[in-house]
Amino acid sequence: MKIWVNEQIDPCGIIRACIACRDETQAQECHESFETNLTTLQKQEGWVARLRTVESWDEVPVNALKLD
Repeated sequence: MKIWVNEQIDPCGIIRACIACRDETQAQECHESFETNLTTLQKQEGWVARLRTVESWDEVPVNALKLD
């Protein structure tokens, strides 16, 4: 099973927003939204939007919104 994890990470490496789902299309749309919603200043400060995959719900951060 592949789970897509979208994370918005601040310059300190803290995950500020996280959404996980099993639908690749939904994950890609979420990632685009996370990326678009970062301001130019946030990007300059080191904020990033990251999309990654994991194999188990146990690998998803506990604070994530989990869409099944």
